[in-house]
Amino acid sequence: KLDLYSMVWDVREESLRECLVAAAPYGGPIALLKPKKDKSPGARPELHIYSASGVRLASTLWKNCPAVHLGWTASEDLLCIQEDGSVLVYSIFCEFKRCFRMGNEVLQNHVVEAKVFHTEYGTGVAILTGANRFILATNVDDLKLRRMPEVPGLQKPPSCWAVLCQDRVTILLLAIGQDLLLLDNTTCSTVTLPGMNPLAGSYLRMAVSFNYRYLALFTDTGYVWMGMSHLKEKLYDFTCNLRTPPKQMFWCTRPRSRQRAVALAWDRLLLVAGNAPKGIEYHLDEDSYLVPELDGVRIFSSSTHEFLHEIPESTQEIFKIASMAPGALLLEAQKAYEKESQKADEYLREIREQDLLPEAVRKCIEAASYEHDPETQKALLRAASFGKCFVDKFPPESFVESCRDLRVLSAIRDYQIGIPLSYAQYKQLTIEVLLDRLVLRRLYPIAIKICEYLRLSEFQGISRILAHWACYKLLEYEPRSGKQVPLLLKMTRSTLALSKAIESGDTDLVYTVVLHLKNVLNRGSFFMTLQNQPVALSLYRQFCKHQELDTLKDLYNQDDDHQELGNFFVRSSYTNEQRIEGRVASLMNAVDEYYKAKNEFAAKATEDQVKLLRFQHRMQKEEDRPYLDYSLHDTVYKLILDKNHKKAEQLYRDFKIPDKRFWWLKVSALAEREDWDELEKFSKCKKSPIGYMPFVEICMKHHNRHEAKKYTLRVAPEQRVKALILVGDLGQAADAAIEHKNENEMNLVLSKCTAITDSSVANKINCAKAQILKK
Repeated sequence: KLDLYSMVWDVREESLRECLVAAAPYGGPIALLKPKKDKSPGARPELHIYSASGVRLASTLWKNCPAVHLGWTASEDLLCIQEDGSVLVYSIFCEFKRCFRMGNEVLQNHVVEAKVFHTEYGTGVAILTGANRFILATNVDDLKLRRMPEVPGLQKPPSCWAVLCQDRVTILLLAIGQDLLLLDNTTCSTVTLPGMNPLAGSYLRMAVSFNYRYLALFTDTGYVWMGMSHLKEKLYDFTCNLRTPPKQMFWCTRPRSRQRAVALAWDRLLLVAGNAPKGIEYHLDEDSYLVPELDGVRIFSSSTHEFLHEIPESTQEIFKIASMAPGALLLEAQKAYEKESQKADEYLREIREQDLLPEAVRKCIEAASYEHDPETQKALLRAASFGKCFVDKFPPESFVESCRDLRVLSAIRDYQIGIPLSYAQYKQLTIEVLLDRLVLRRLYPIAIKICEYLRLSEFQGISRILAHWACYKLLEYEPRSGKQVPLLLKMTRSTLALSKAIESGDTDLVYTVVLHLKNVLNRGSFFMTLQNQPVALSLYRQFCKHQELDTLKDLYNQDDDHQELGNFFVRSSYTNEQRIEGRVASLMNAVDEYYKAKNEFAAKATEDQVKLLRFQHRMQKEEDRPYLDYSLHDTVYKLILDKNHKKAEQLYRDFKIPDKRFWWLKVSALAEREDWDELEKFSKCKKSPIGYMPFVEICMKHHNRHEAKKYTLRVAPEQRVKALILVGDLGQAADAAIEHKNENEMNLVLSKCTAITDSSVANKINCAKAQILKK
């Protein structure tokens, strides 16, 4: 365990304990989301990003909903996973880049736990929702959500779970008490670990190695099982004295090493467990956080940053007490030579007699590569340089490359840069990626110096980056968006070009940028770019409604917008589908989407439409008359016109048409057919829910006074006068009004009387009114 830095940040131990913490691998930055300083309404949490040495890179106030988990992408963007399932993406300088959602199901049930993981496909996110369901995305740059199978009987969150990568497939392993379950794309299966102690107890923690090859589990009896992640082979087990679950547990092993170990951290204790009866204990001065690395574990607290790793075999051979390994003898020979001691020749002779001098040189070079202390590096390299003088035709490339690599590593490990890469991490990361990260952190001078020192062609690349950056700054002074946006597109600053086009308010300019982005980006990146620009997204949707309906559907799928997907399938049924089977299938898709959107009214209405459509199709075939695409009421009306009374009654029952509405439809249709006998028969089948005034009105509408008179006596008393006036029987209307002693009705009849033909009726009414006044 070696010291990397004394942290230069101003973070106290108790403050660090309250923070959400995320540290990126490969010596990456550390993000801290600090809670509110006080409980006042205006107080906000603070997001801070530091280098690995504690130098603050950026900070901002947190203005979003509560965050559940922080994690870093492979390109060192910060992922902030919130309770509502939205994931905010920030740059290393706290600049907001974009946002994506993990689906409506997560929005409704909230995030309980989350994990950020890295595979060959990119950076992924796994979510456990409040409904105890898992949602997975294996690549946040090309978002495709996977809803993992439901775990039968799961009523509360599992005690622990982890993401595994097997045969290029991402799966989940979770523990419920003493049971282990494996979730793949389609199934949930129970697994049994080989060699597991039957008295081990319930699983409380699990850890997957950096390369996904190994798995470790901790149980409530202090038992630790270590084995292969394919769950078919046990490596070893270990029992510790502590029963409480460790706060963190990670693998601590070097690539291709025969020694495999797990680091477990409690409050102020770090235990390394491996293939030995006893583990290695480190008592810590402060609460610490572990960061898994390719070849070990970084450990940082409020004041220190350390690196725990396995000592390489070459280093062990050279520095082991009383070692007689070739590398150890060569180092002693070089030291003796510096002291002008004859022992130098004795050591060299012993190595050369065994013909191991090339091996000794290689071991010294290798050991120097893995060292962090510059003085030890120099001593080993001096020994290698001394030894290769006595080797014929020793290839110098490995020595020269090692010297250059160590100089680069020493430069970036400086606390002002704060990238504490080990040699193994550096080789895995590659110099190209390291240069990208230096440029990302705006450390242009050291990036250029490294390119010059290593004589890389990337020097020209970084010069272009700097020139590119300068051109961008100059473009800020161009006031005309029409000139600025095309130049930004040429400079591949597409996202900025889109923002500038939207700011200009020029719709055509926005369309120009959107269509350019569509051509240069892959589908996932294009959709995610639009997701962060509502104006551009809205315009593109309008474009897709007229030009690219399939893309419109993909946009709704991307947003999990089930309501709009339902609307899309309904429109598609009536505009794109010709065959009845296709139309029904499209409507059934709409039903599914409406149910997902929890719009039961729309879902039921669409189901009814499917039922009606099938009925209409059947009737059209049987009767050879057009029925398709009529409304429900029009279908009933047409059936009555066509004398299909039984079918009309069937629709009335099946669709639960209100009685009043059905009676109106049938009365109107029978009158239009002038089927007066059927109308009279219908009026007598049972008491009319609409009364009998409509019968009078519909008959008069079709100029049949004779039929209308049949219903006047059945009209309700309060409507009888009106019905009699409608059929032109003013005498009976006057008698009814006088009988009711209703002055308004009398006046209504008087208004219809003429002096020539109805004088007797008028006199009768006037006499009745006079008698009423006397009383």
